[in-house]
Amino acid sequence: MVPTLSILVVDDNRIRASIIEDGLREAGHGPVHVITEINEVASRIGEIAPDVVIIDLENPNRDMLEHFFALSRVLQRPIAMFVDRADPGSIEAAVDAGVSAYVVDGLKKERVKPILDMAISRFNAFSRLRSELAAARSELEDRKTIEKAKGILMRTRGLSEDGAYSLLRKTAMNQNRKIAEIAQSLITAAGLLEP
Repeated sequence: MVPTLSILVVDDNRIRASIIEDGLREAGHGPVHVITEINEVASRIGEIAPDVVIIDLENPNRDMLEHFFALSRVLQRPIAMFVDRADPGSIEAAVDAGVSAYVVDGLKKERVKPILDMAISRFNAFSRLRSELAAARSELEDRKTIEKAKGILMRTRGLSEDGAYSLLRKTAMNQNRKIAEIAQSLITAAGLLEP
């Protein structure tokens, strides 16, 4: 069973858009929304709220590509982009913008579904990596905060490193808060008390 996805197809060429639309419908996907007016894309995306966006650009100029790359950064959805030709700079810009699939000269009805599936998989994998990176950065910041707070306690209360950590942990448990929150509060308070 194919999951129901709301798919937005953006193409200023109605014939090419119908090739994509037919490929999606034959694969069991729906609803499929088609926008043929490129200028309406930004305003219509909010009302359609698609799960996936497929953009088909026959001969995109640099400004048009930049417009869609900017849209891609904001949208945070899987995006598959079909173009007739591309230079290495466009491909690199597409990857940097988060375009999940950038297909050059490959618009065929039977290829739409596998490319869509790949775009969704790549987007999901990238999202997981981004979440893991954010969690790792947050954990690193928490460790730095805790280390700084331990240093303050060691200096002001004459505690050992283990003693300072135990005091932070005990305080966090008593207040039902995270150790990093207690550590940040201590750093803030110490900053206020410094001359």
